[in-house]
Parts: sequence; C-alpha cells; structure tokens
Amino acid sequence: MSISREWVKVENDGLEIDAYLAQPSEPGDYPGIVVFQEIFGVNAHIREVTERIAAQGYVAIAPALYQRLEPGFEVGYSDADLAKGREYKVQTKASELLGDTQASLDYLKGLPNTTDQFGCIGFCFGGHVAYLAATLPDIQVTASCYGAGIAQMCPGQEVGTTCDRTPAISGTIYAFFGTEDPLIPLNDVDTIEQALQEHHIDHKLFRYEGATHGFLCDQRESYHPEVAKQAWGEIWQLFGQLKD
Repeated sequence: MSISREWVKVENDGLEIDAYLAQPSEPGDYPGIVVFQEIFGVNAHIREVTERIAAQGYVAIAPALYQRLEPGFEVGYSDADLAKGREYKVQTKASELLGDTQASLDYLKGLPNTTDQFGCIGFCFGGHVAYLAATLPDIQVTASCYGAGIAQMCPGQEVGTTCDRTPAISGTIYAFFGTEDPLIPLNDVDTIEQALQEHHIDHKLFRYEGATHGFLCDQRESYHPEVAKQAWGEIWQLFGQLKD
C-alpha cells in the first residue's frame, strides 16, 4: 500500500511534540497505531518501522519522547549515542509519557481517515512505554518489545513499578523477550507473565531462544532475522484485531 509521510506537531498542554506520521495514501478508514522509540530518538529505524506499519493499512505516529529534553534528538547506535539516550531516559516521567501518548491518540482521532480503533508498539525503552500506555482506555492492542525495567521501576517514580499497573490494562497485550537479553532478567519476564495471568489480562508472552536485546532492529548487531520474522507475524496478527 502506498503511503505518505511527514513530520507533524502534537499539542499537549502547551508543549508541541514533534511526531513522525505515516499513513496510507488512498482514502479510507484506518486504525491508528502509536509507535514508541528506542532510547535513540525517532531515528531512521523508527521512521522506517512507522512507514512499514502504515503500508499495512494503519495510520501510524511516532512521537518524540524526549521533546522536553532535546527537541530533534536522533542518534545512531554507538557507545556515545547509547550513553546520551540513557541519560535522557532516566529523566522521563510516567505521567508525561502517558500524557504525550494520549495527546498522540487525540491527534489521530482528529484525522479524517482514522477509525475508533487504536493500538501501540514500542521497542527497548519504548517497549516499557508501550506497557505503560496499555493502561490507557483508548489502547485496545499493545505490542511491547523487550521493554527493560517493567518489573523493576516506573519512569520518574520512587516507588512502585510499571508492572504494578497491570490491572489497569483493558485491551490485549503481546510481550516479546529474548532469552539472552542481558538487560531483562528472566525472573523479570516471569514476574510480568504472572501479573498478566493473575489479573486475567488478554495476553501472549513470547520468549525467543537465543535472541538478545534489540532483536527486531535491523540496524543493530543484535538483529535476529529469523526471530524478527516470527515476532512481526505475531504483531500483524495482533494489529489485525483492530480491523475485525
């Protein structure tokens, strides 16, 4: 499906958030997907993912999660880039991330070609944000990809974890992890699964043998093409629920 792409501004309580918008070129009504960046900003890879989702028949938007810290932030995958991205990540707050997500959803609602069906997807830091965003009533499906820290902390908060918010998830969530991920202990994955089961959340949790952190990103050494193909198959099935 042919698509259009552009940078837009999403308004949130006086803050203008840069966001990358990709959508089908042909007229129609399409579900909306919010795409959450890794710690490296809305870089070329995240823009490509946003376009890939749009080409499957969704209106996809990737808001800049570091807008308050450094507008236009976009880096690659060097050690220096990693350090800078982490520096900004620890300064984010759950309330602001949720507010920016809701503002992005409201932006999608204001477009003439979106339905009332919405989902989200995130990778790395964005995978954590996606789990957090799953608690928003507008989010019906969530793909959380190797989100670190979900079972250990919540952005900007001294007590409690994002996993503690699991009961507030009202839609379906798929969570993807690699068994060799040094950033996400297997015990954390078990904790997340137990919380999803205990609170009767509609979910699937995937553990990919031999995959490490970042296995879906073809710009990183950790990319695992076979696992990525499997995971994207699950993601398309999940997002397809918005079209049923």
